[in-house]
Formats: sequence, structure tokens, C-alpha cells
Amino acid sequence: MVFASADVGFKQDVPEVQNTFLEDPVMISVLERLLPSKICEWANTEGAALTERMEADQPKLRQYDSWCRRVDELLVTDAWKKQKEIAAREGVVAIAYERKYGEYSRIYQMAKLMLWTSGAGLYSCPIAMTDGCARVIEVSGTQEMKDQVYTRLTSRDPKVFITSGQWMTERPGGSDVGRTETQAVWNEDLKSWSISGFKWFSSATDADVTMLLARTHDPASGSMREGSKGLSLYLANVRDEQGKLNGVRIHRLKDKVGTKALPTAELELNNMVAQQVGANYRGVKNISDILNITRVYCGMGCTAAMQRFVLGAKEYARRREVFGNLLKNQPLHLATLASMELQYRASSQFTFFCVAMLGRIESLDNNLPQVKDHDIPLLRLLTPILKVWSAKHAFAMSQEAMEAFGGQGYMEETGLGRAMRDVLVNTIWEGTTNVLSLDVLRVMAETGGDALELFNKTVRGIIAPLKAPEWAKSAKSLEECLVQISSHFNKYATLETRTLLEASARGLTFAMADTIAGALMCQHAAWSAAKARTSASNSIAATEANVDRISAGRWCEGLDRKIAFQITALGSENKYEEDKQMLFGLADARTLHTSPASSSVPSAGINARL
Repeated sequence: MVFASADVGFKQDVPEVQNTFLEDPVMISVLERLLPSKICEWANTEGAALTERMEADQPKLRQYDSWCRRVDELLVTDAWKKQKEIAAREGVVAIAYERKYGEYSRIYQMAKLMLWTSGAGLYSCPIAMTDGCARVIEVSGTQEMKDQVYTRLTSRDPKVFITSGQWMTERPGGSDVGRTETQAVWNEDLKSWSISGFKWFSSATDADVTMLLARTHDPASGSMREGSKGLSLYLANVRDEQGKLNGVRIHRLKDKVGTKALPTAELELNNMVAQQVGANYRGVKNISDILNITRVYCGMGCTAAMQRFVLGAKEYARRREVFGNLLKNQPLHLATLASMELQYRASSQFTFFCVAMLGRIESLDNNLPQVKDHDIPLLRLLTPILKVWSAKHAFAMSQEAMEAFGGQGYMEETGLGRAMRDVLVNTIWEGTTNVLSLDVLRVMAETGGDALELFNKTVRGIIAPLKAPEWAKSAKSLEECLVQISSHFNKYATLETRTLLEASARGLTFAMADTIAGALMCQHAAWSAAKARTSASNSIAATEANVDRISAGRWCEGLDRKIAFQITALGSENKYEEDKQMLFGLADARTLHTSPASSSVPSAGINARL
């Protein structure tokens, strides 16, 4: 054995994933089942280097020039601008609206997006907003908006293509848009709306147009309605024809934990010229099309992140030797990777299930029973569930992936640190875990339980064809999951027990995600088995079918017991009051005890001893 030096001694064989599409059997299999024919083999090789440059050269704000004039110039790297060109050229938005593949166009688009995100460096965020803006204009925009804005949002020409921002969040509340302070006043001279206010968190600040909510003045009376019922949706150019900001002042760029390549800012609006989208006071209703799309993007982005974590960790396990054996042969490490693989497989099935529904809604007659009575209401229920569930697990998996690489995973050079910071935003953007879990309850309550019944019917419809004996155990577990979910909701869906239901909303949401994901994994495994039977001599198909069967069975094994705990862990008949006592009871008692009205002991003395 020689003595090691900087140049001599052991050097770890570097793990590299060359082509995500070709090296991931999960994605290939899902697309083969959902698409009528094979999609193009497309992978982004240009983006990875751009991502590193964007991270190294982050956006900057130049507020004043050398003559003290306010310019609010947003400086982004050329690599960021290059991503815009790639998005246009590859039709990352356009594919969905060209609808060349009919109802399958969204599946094709999202598959391409999933592969692109590994090198997009967060440019998928403005692309999501651009896609949402295009859909809203398509559904609710004027002909002028369609001619002048929609055609550019969906263009493949980099010189024509524009992006959209989404400026909803304000200081009084993020998800609680009913507290919006921004106001819109009709300008008769300009024949447009004049918008003024302060947007506290606006991503894609370098966008060409933006959609935003504002409290609408009644042109006749000048009065405004309170709450979310007083909001309308508006579309505005970020800059005017001379290239100057359209009533916008960039207060400052946000110093975020992650997503640093993405310019996010606090914006002051002063008489921003805008046009109203859709009817007066229908702002919250009109942004539902945006939310459906951006939440699906979030689910796809999280699934793409999981894909990279799993592929990278498996590739490293094939190359890294510890204690005389490769990591891929060591039982505990193998078990850890298997749990990551299971979650990725489940997320892939759930995400593409929602994508397929979105494609049908956009491409088929919405009066068809399949669309009107199933896809539209079910997607409204499932998008917050998908977003919450995928985001939470993607971040957890980022930590497991980092640990799978050991000390090397903690090094910035590997990119895992950046990936962890970036994927974390998904648990907050478009609603936190708790906010969206309550949204799921809201959907079920507002429909009088019809949404939950539709969910149950859908899951039962997925597992009904699974008649073979090998699926009996999984089907029984899934059926028990449905019973427990319905029983819990129906038991506590009353005015008197509302707090208990809300306390368990997170667990209920995760239980619904786990259940439908399990059903979809079983459905896919049955399809895989059928495909293997038609080509008995194909050993790869047989192996794939066996892996899919193992995965589905493993996911469903004991799932009913798991969700029983999920549902009750955060909400039961005595936990609500106990939680309040545990968290705030002692502090409140001390405050009461040390207040001048209830104690003669000076509070300073108590504080000193504490």
C-alpha cells in the first residue's frame, strides 16, 4: 500500500446520471401506459451548466443611476435569459396549447418539463405562471388579450415569446387574499384600470406581463367590497412601450433561503395601467385556473426532484464501496433507497394521473359526463392534495439523498445543498401544508361531502378490475383506508366538532394521497403484468412486471394502519384542548400571575428569576 497524497491514492469513481429519461424505468413505464404512442426521447443537456452560472451570478437590483434618478433596473445573468430561449424553442408552454396530441398534450408537455427542470435553474417557476396566465386568458380573456398576449405566451419563437408573473401575495396575508390592500380604480381617460398597492412577494419580477388581484372600486359609487368578494383579476404589462416600468417600483429583492437564481421582489404599484380579466368581483374564482396549473407544476417539479435524488443515490450505491462491499448490497442502505424509490414511484403515478385529467379538461367538451361530473370536480380536490403531499416528501427525500452520499453530499459542489434549499420552497409557495390541508376540507364541506364520495368512487373504480388473487390483500387494505377516511370526516364534519376536524386536516390529506397513490400503483402493476404476458419471451418486461408488483404490494401493505394513525395523530376528542395547554397554558398562566392586577410581586423580579 502506498501513502496517499493529493495526487496518489483512492479516488472515488464519480456517479453520473447521463440521460434521465433513458435511465429511469419508472418514467418510461408510466408514459408508455398513459400515451397512445411513444413520445420523443428528449433530454436537456444544455441547462445544467446554465444552472451553475445562474446560482453563481444571482439577480441584482440597481435602484438608482449615478445621477440619483430612480431606475429600478433588475440585472439577471445571460444564463437566466438563455433559459427563456430554451423554454420557447422547446415549446415548454406551447405544447399544452397547440394540443397536437389532443387530451394527451398535457402528459407530453409535463414529461418534457420534468426532464427540463433538472437544468432549468428555477426557470420552471415563471414558466408555471406563464402557463397559468395563458389558460386564464384562453378561458376568460378578451379577444384583444388573446391576440396580443396569449399568442406570445404560447409562442415557440424566442423573439416573440413572453413570460408572466403572478402577483397575489401582500403583507396582510399570503393565502388569505381576502385581506388584499391593493386597489383598482377605473381611469376614464385611459379606458383602463389604475392599480395601486404593495405586493410583498412577487416571483418572476423580470416577467413581461403579470396577473394580479386588486380590490375593485365601483365606478358608479366609488365604494369597495370587503373580503375576497371585493377582488377582481387584472392583467398588466410590466413595462410600457418605451421600456419603462408601468407604475412599478422595485422596493427590494428578497433574500431567500433557496431559489436564489429566481428574482423575487417587493413591489410598490402606483397607478399601474391594467385591464380586468373576467367579470367584476370574480377574482378568486378566476384565479382557480392558475392554481390548478401551478399546483400541478409544483407536483411535477417535486416528482422531478425525487427522480434526481433517487437516480443519483442509486448510481452512487453502485460505485461506492464501504467495509468491503458496495453500498447497493448493504441491507440497511438498500432498505433506505427502497423507501425513497417507493415514494418516487407513488408520486409519479399520482402526478401524471392529475396531469391526464388536466389534459382532458382542456381538450375535451366540458359537457361530457366524464369531464363535467368527474375530472373537473376531482381535479379541484386533488391538486391541493398533490401539492402538499409531493412537496413534503420531496424535501424529506432531499435530506435522505444528501445522507446517502455521506460527507460528499454535504459539499456544495455536488449540488445537493442547492437542490434541498430549492425544493423546500414547494412546501410554502401556493400555500403551506396546513393552508392547503384546510383547503381540502373546504372543498369537501362546500360540496356537502360529494367531493369525498367522488374520491371514494374513483379509487374503488381503479381497484375494481384487480380480480387476481395476488391483489386481494392490497385491495382490502385500500378499501379499509377509504372506510376510515370517510368515517373520520363524517364523524367530525359538524359545527360542534369543527376544531377536531381541522386539527386532523393534515393527516386526512396525507391519507387521501397515500390511498389514491396506492390504487394507481396497483393499477400500473396490473397493466405491467398484462404487458409481460403478451410477450412471454421478453425477460425485461417480466422483470419490470415483478418490480411493479413488489412496489405496489409494499406500498399497500399495512397502509390502513398507517393512515389510521395519520388521521388521529393530529386530531382527537381530547387533543385539541391538550395541545393548547401544552403549548400556551403555562405561559398564559405566568402572564396572568405576573400582571399588576393579579399579583403584588413586581413582574421584573419574576422575570429576573426566570
